[in-house]
Amino acid sequence: MARSSKNGFCTRSGPTAGVGSASAGFTLIEVVVALALFALIAAAGAALVSTVLDAERHTAGRLDRLADAERAMALITRDLTEIADAPLTGNATAIAFDRHRAGAGGGAVFYRRAGTRFERLSTGRAQVLLDPVAGVHWHYYTRPSGWRDQWPGTPAEARAWPTAVAVDIDLAGAPPNGRLRRTIDLPVRPLPPGTVVTGAATTGAATAP
Repeated sequence: MARSSKNGFCTRSGPTAGVGSASAGFTLIEVVVALALFALIAAAGAALVSTVLDAERHTAGRLDRLADAERAMALITRDLTEIADAPLTGNATAIAFDRHRAGAGGGAVFYRRAGTRFERLSTGRAQVLLDPVAGVHWHYYTRPSGWRDQWPGTPAEARAWPTAVAVDIDLAGAPPNGRLRRTIDLPVRPLPPGTVVTGAATTGAATAP
């Protein structure tokens, strides 16, 4: 290292000259590499956020569909357990009966499948319970014949109710899908006034309304 004097000032020359100025900033290559790394990290973060949001939407959709199915089954159970003293008629695809008017939605109740929709009709209004569905199948149980797809099966059964009613609902569309089943035990239908019970036989006004 050599020193020189010019105009009364000392200057330094040699290998260490300019070290401070070289470390004071970044080169263009370093800036480009840093920006590229930042872009990769940002892209990975955006993809992760998008994946989390999609999973949240799918989970919310599944929970909403399960809640709709549970509400539909609860409504069917409530209607049938509050059945009024009136005929119940049904086949494999629909069922109709009366519900006590003391509660909300009392009066005539009708369940059916309309296209891909499972509907409840009451007081002239249709309520969509589930959509889409691939199928709805009603079953009626009575002793000793067991399960069947029609009620009443004979004129003598028109004054009675089946022992139990079951419904199978096949969910379609986005998951969760598959078959739901609910079985509801029915009370014994009250006998009409004037009916006399003698052993296993009944006499009086035991005719279909």
